[in-house]
Amino acid sequence: MQQFITSSTWDYQTVRRNVARWAAATIDPAAYVVDDSGFPKDGTASPCVARQYSGTLGKTANCQVGVSVQMVTDQASVAANWRLFCPASWDATTIGDPATAAAVRAKRVRAGIPDEVGHREKWRLALDMIDQMIEGWGLAKLPVVSDSGYGDATLFRLGLAERGLSYVVQVDPTASAYPGDAVPVTAPYVGRGRPTRPAYPGKATNLGELALAAGRGALRQVTWRHGTKKSTANPTATMRSRFLAIRVRPANRDIPRDVDGSLPACWLIAEWPAGEPEPVKYWLSNMDIDTPLKTLVRLAKIRWRVEHDYRELKTGLGIDHFEGRSFIGWHRHVTLAVLAQAFCTLLRLDPKAPAPA
Repeated sequence: MQQFITSSTWDYQTVRRNVARWAAATIDPAAYVVDDSGFPKDGTASPCVARQYSGTLGKTANCQVGVSVQMVTDQASVAANWRLFCPASWDATTIGDPATAAAVRAKRVRAGIPDEVGHREKWRLALDMIDQMIEGWGLAKLPVVSDSGYGDATLFRLGLAERGLSYVVQVDPTASAYPGDAVPVTAPYVGRGRPTRPAYPGKATNLGELALAAGRGALRQVTWRHGTKKSTANPTATMRSRFLAIRVRPANRDIPRDVDGSLPACWLIAEWPAGEPEPVKYWLSNMDIDTPLKTLVRLAKIRWRVEHDYRELKTGLGIDHFEGRSFIGWHRHVTLAVLAQAFCTLLRLDPKAPAPA
């Protein structure tokens, strides 16, 4: 088995492509969900291992981090594509000290890390994988969903929009924004210096303040799916909460303005449960202005499938059990775990198969 993982010649990318195409035809995914997961390690020889923050672990620890793109519906999902995140400490081009850089190059050779693999932000790895899935594997353009680890990256959102992809991504409420109906104005030119440019009057506020300003009167109760935890009070396990959706214009130096000085408008979705003094979660979306609130909420909440996938992959299928020290070995091991997950999904979709949920 170790030879099959580390030394044989099979192409893990081809296997992933075939699994993804199977998933597209079988589960008819509604979205791509971007996330990452930590793989704790004890030593320093595993490829791309470093002391780094892992959301899975909830702390900084010695680990590898894999970035994934899942193909999901509310009923099924497959973790179709993966990249191993390369920290700066594993990229000799980011290191100024010659001796340290030489040691890193030697470590990369031992781990078999290709020269073209360097430090690259996780959100860029996500865009790379989405490009591969759509342009290389021929998959459909679907909405992209993520948590705030990716949604807070303005360049990630802009990259999705540039690719013609819609998104529903969680964000921090402190992000700067103007109301959707804000209009730039041009101050009179007094004849000295450069001509004045259109600008929004006043300073930008933030997403949290805009949601509070909309108030409870803007809330609507939305049911997005039925879960599995039934009770006397909730016999159908209905999952519902209160949401608002308003138009806003996120504002920062990375967001390009139109010739009239205006910033692009998008949806701000906020979940504001009964009894809470303010919303508890926020998302931004560039979906069409006539998109129903229920659609926005369903996509925002569909990210729960990632937790299901990671739990199944780790507790049942051993995705984090790889003990090899090669870059290609890690990717092959992960690919075999994904193939096993796809088989489990197939069994669950077969009404005749006695497989647990």
